[in-house]
Amino acid sequence: MTDYDQNPPSVVGAEAIREALKVIPFSPGVYRMIGAKGDVLYVGKAGSLKKRVTSYTHVSRLPERLRRMVSLTVSVEIVTTHTEADALLLEANYIKRMRPRFNILLRDDKTYPWLMLSENHAFPQITKQRGKPVKGATYWGPFASAWSVNQTLNLVQRTFLLRSCSDSVFSSRTRPCLLYQIRRCSGPCVDRISKGDYAHLVEQARLFLSGKNTEVQTQLAAEMERASESLEFERAAVIRDRIRGFASMQNSNTVNPATIDDADVIAVWQQAGQACIQVFFIRGGRNNGNRAFFPHHTDEETAGDILSAYIGQFYDDKPPPPLILVNEDPTEAELIQEALAIRRGRKVEILRPQRGEKREVVDHAALNAREALERRLAESAGQRKLLEGIAAVFDLADVPTRIETYDNSHIMGTNAYGVMVVGGPEGFVKRAYRKFAIRSGITPGDDFGMMREVLERRFGKMARARADDPDAERPEDWPDLLLIDGGLGQYNAVRAVLDDLGVTDVKLVAIAKGPDRNAGREWFHTDGREPFQLPPRDPVLYYLQRLRDEAHRFAITTHRAGRSKAITRSELDDVPGIGASRKRALLNHFGSARGVKQAGLQELADVPGISIETARAIYGRFHPDWARETTGK
Repeated sequence: MTDYDQNPPSVVGAEAIREALKVIPFSPGVYRMIGAKGDVLYVGKAGSLKKRVTSYTHVSRLPERLRRMVSLTVSVEIVTTHTEADALLLEANYIKRMRPRFNILLRDDKTYPWLMLSENHAFPQITKQRGKPVKGATYWGPFASAWSVNQTLNLVQRTFLLRSCSDSVFSSRTRPCLLYQIRRCSGPCVDRISKGDYAHLVEQARLFLSGKNTEVQTQLAAEMERASESLEFERAAVIRDRIRGFASMQNSNTVNPATIDDADVIAVWQQAGQACIQVFFIRGGRNNGNRAFFPHHTDEETAGDILSAYIGQFYDDKPPPPLILVNEDPTEAELIQEALAIRRGRKVEILRPQRGEKREVVDHAALNAREALERRLAESAGQRKLLEGIAAVFDLADVPTRIETYDNSHIMGTNAYGVMVVGGPEGFVKRAYRKFAIRSGITPGDDFGMMREVLERRFGKMARARADDPDAERPEDWPDLLLIDGGLGQYNAVRAVLDDLGVTDVKLVAIAKGPDRNAGREWFHTDGREPFQLPPRDPVLYYLQRLRDEAHRFAITTHRAGRSKAITRSELDDVPGIGASRKRALLNHFGSARGVKQAGLQELADVPGISIETARAIYGRFHPDWARETTGK
């Protein structure tokens, strides 16, 4: 129970805001409107907190969205900052982290891939990397997708012959790998290239990835000419192939503007109360791919408002480029430029070009945004008809907005997982998928027991909270319909679990294949009706099959991933003080966990990175009698 449950607010709405204004200063900062349950309703920034928050007390002047927000506000929390630009950065961070319901929200929970060149090795490695940056490495990017970074990585390997293998693989090679045979690596692991020549390849790759294409092409042409004059025709042919790869790399992208080096092109398009933002990443004069975003907003928001909110949230966790090209002027563009310059450490310009190549690139992005939004609207209309059909088939009071489908996967009870997939007006909502590693001691093969654990973990906490406060608003992630793969027995078992949890306002449906298990002849089980079938070509049947099959696919892939992880685990993982680096050193030295187990104490101590104390711990793990005699335990 929260403090708000124990001490209900005495005032709400504009009156609560007036109370908060008594202690709010005129300084810059960020304010948060708080609801009755302690939830953050809205986050905003201001050059003068007192002036901005005061505006919310004039309710009649506010748009409908903010009037609704004010009516739910019970308190205001503030954080002061030195400047309004600092407040803008903090506001974007809060919005992305707290996801307040009355803000424009960017739905972007993915990390973007980068090209990484390691710097802590005599023969640097080029590879792709996501997530937290590695210390002592150089990065180029971001790229819009794994496909775009893989394409660039392959072309860089073909042209500059840099290795992509890990350091452990590099150190254990005794003969060239396949990449060397197909001329995608120069073979530094087996001394097929000198350190100086490899460093020259690295420098050329740096120049190219930094956009200095002409300089690299000139160098390659000069090298080929010198090789030809020295009658080194094989070497000249290799360089010729590299030049061809370089040329194909330059021509491999759809948009490669000659006048733009490093920039993000951001275009917004609005239609039918929705918006799409299309982003192109241009680095070193090359297009690193594009991606569409569909921010959550109300009909009242202008294109400038949407673009402003998007830019602030998008660059909250990634460095901005020196130039951002847009098709609409963002609200408070100068303030956004100042905030992004603080984040980047150098000047950032937001430009709405009027003519020339930059205008053509922005128009191209806007066209992509419009087409993506039109496709989404068409898909949404079709999805709406399917959901209306489901409401009619299962006698739902309203069209469902969230359908959860559950399935299990295991082999004789081992590596057991349950999964939940989610469907709704936007199709499959993959960011809402969940995995449940089965933790209780369930009898192998007890699917009913597994499903019970999954549902208790999914609904237990929320169901108890709703029981304590029956008047509470329905949680946003509360489903309208539960679909499970199984027949009447599975239906009855799940129904009993939901009844025990007090979950009575969710429609439960079980989908089971007939005796011949042919798709299209499924039987449906639900409360208040005899089992029934849908017509074989009914679009609603196809959609329900897709939901079930998606849950099955997700369950299988989750189980396989868990099983692979278990297979790669060794007895070394149970030895205290043995992390990934020491484990790798031991396996590289002895060849296997079995070799480590059979090694003597001194042999273990001779492994680089293994101290005598660590060697004793390892030896004692595999020789418990020796450990007891040594320690007296």
